[in-house]
Amino acid sequence: MKYRKLIKGNELISEIGLGSGSLFNAPKDEIIKTIKTAIDNGINFFDLCAGGFSLYEPFGEAIKGYRDKIYFQLHFGAVYKDNGEYGWSRDLNLIKKTINKELELIGTDYIDFGFLHCIDDLDDYNDIISNGILDYIIELKNKGIVHHIGFSSHTPQVASKLIDTNLIDLMMFSINPAYDYEKGDEYGIGSFKERSELFSKCEAKGVNISVMKPFNGGQLLSKDLSPFKESLTKNQCLAYCLDRPGVISVVPGVRGIKDLEELLTYESATKEEKDYSIISSFTSNKLLGNCVYCNHCEPCPKGLDIGLINKYYDLALIGDDIAKNHYYKLSINANDCISCGHCNKRCPFKVDQVKKMLEIKDYFNLNK
Repeated sequence: MKYRKLIKGNELISEIGLGSGSLFNAPKDEIIKTIKTAIDNGINFFDLCAGGFSLYEPFGEAIKGYRDKIYFQLHFGAVYKDNGEYGWSRDLNLIKKTINKELELIGTDYIDFGFLHCIDDLDDYNDIISNGILDYIIELKNKGIVHHIGFSSHTPQVASKLIDTNLIDLMMFSINPAYDYEKGDEYGIGSFKERSELFSKCEAKGVNISVMKPFNGGQLLSKDLSPFKESLTKNQCLAYCLDRPGVISVVPGVRGIKDLEELLTYESATKEEKDYSIISSFTSNKLLGNCVYCNHCEPCPKGLDIGLINKYYDLALIGDDIAKNHYYKLSINANDCISCGHCNKRCPFKVDQVKKMLEIKDYFNLNK
């Protein structure tokens, strides 16, 4: 398992995490076995917005002896009816009651990532402020009960507003090719440009992203259901998400051990099995001409990491000084491009990388 460091912290987070939206439906023994197997295979990051309240007690049993080795997101606003069915609320007292009960069932006294739940429109944003929910989560952070503040959203405009508060360490957002290229369902909100700018803004401001809905509810895995009328594999979808700026972990939901075992193949998958450049053949022209950091253009005869160089450049353009410093530390950069055109011939997105390398070279040479 590979790990990525939280920008605003020292935590090393597994690039593949685990969602629990459907896992609650499994028998208790299956839930425990799935969580333990995930931990044994290096997964240390879990999203605990479950479709039912029955998840929390077995999750607590599964992490006994591992609490200091794992991290989880707990959602302030996800609540449960008397029968355990999921719902959501902006009632502060109900939220407090739910969070306290979840901590009791898990058997812990702290929350790694306290999440403002489902902030999808401006009313949601205003409610968490006027109802005291944001103040409450800040209070818990000051007490050390919440270690990091985060939020989940599907809407770039609202997400950007929360990021601008400078209170956020982690954003959970829906990312997949269908959503990013405007072929998704009602949760794929925002244009290609808006979504790209949001991801870059997160990295520039030190806000990591945990990814939900990487398979578009499974539709991207089926030729018949995919909005592109072509299928992708799970490993292609995971690789796509992990290449987006700011992403620290992808947390696909699992129903049990079988789904988990499929996810665990990602770390041993070949570069070819992770190659998602096929999306260039069935996305709109909005994507063409834009580097998506897929590195399908490799190998460069001079050894340039073209995708990474483009990523640092895109981030530097929006004011990310850290990305700029990372570029200057590269042992091989755009200055070393010999304009051979090898990358142009291989780029499935029709990016003129020869021209782009000259542009990047001039930018960084002028802005040292």
